[in-house]
Amino acid sequence: MTIEVVLLGTGNPLPDPNRAGAATLVRAGGRTLLFDAGRAVCMRLAAAGVLPLMLDAVLCTHLHSDHICDLNDVVTTHWVMSGQPSALRVYGPPGTRAVVDGLLAMLAPDVRYRLAHHADLTWEPVVEVHELEPGVVLDDNGVRVVAAASDHRPVEPTLAYRVEHEGRAVVLAGDTVPCPGLDELCAGADVYVQTMLRDDLVQLVPVQRFKDTIDYHSTVEQAAQTASRGGVRTLVLTHQVPTPPPGAADEWIAIARRHFAGEIVFGEDLARLEC
Repeated sequence: MTIEVVLLGTGNPLPDPNRAGAATLVRAGGRTLLFDAGRAVCMRLAAAGVLPLMLDAVLCTHLHSDHICDLNDVVTTHWVMSGQPSALRVYGPPGTRAVVDGLLAMLAPDVRYRLAHHADLTWEPVVEVHELEPGVVLDDNGVRVVAAASDHRPVEPTLAYRVEHEGRAVVLAGDTVPCPGLDELCAGADVYVQTMLRDDLVQLVPVQRFKDTIDYHSTVEQAAQTASRGGVRTLVLTHQVPTPPPGAADEWIAIARRHFAGEIVFGEDLARLEC
């Protein structure tokens, strides 16, 4: 194994008892990276054998609530489990610093309580924020992470990421429609993890707010076409909208198969892939 991918959460913004919120774990070259931090991320991390203290970095694709709503849990758990001051590195698009500042303000009463209660806890949470532009994010111990602009407008700026190690590459796309930055990252990738929706099913729901999601998420067809253009080996369908009922995987995969000849994985929480 060169790179391991664990789908921590494959759900969408609507709560589901079987799907946590958007989050993906990538392990490569001794590095442990968390991409997005949606609902119940710490529970799914624990199920994958990882605690926040073990993370080398958290990388946010964008600042939609369903992708960051449990970042506060990652920050708190990282802090209270540390034996000494230890920074949690958080990377994301411009605006990430303001989000983290607000998160720390929200946590201020909890921090005060814990400092008053535990004599050995003498420091506040340390969060090291890096706001990114497209380009190389990390290049450490043979693990290279590259960010590129994605297209989730009117949410902007947004990022997709490519993790490279020992000749292998994994792309974490987040929420986006097809765009040049995504094509750049997907070129020759082994695994491409894409959030997507079924526009045919979304159109059936008589709620305009729900139908609005079509114009800024890749459809199954578009995700498959992006994978095909890039010569990707494995396409992973995650963050499915609307939430599929049990047994629906084959139908979604069949739609993607019309446009992509490689391996297709229908994402379920805690599914693991290696490349």
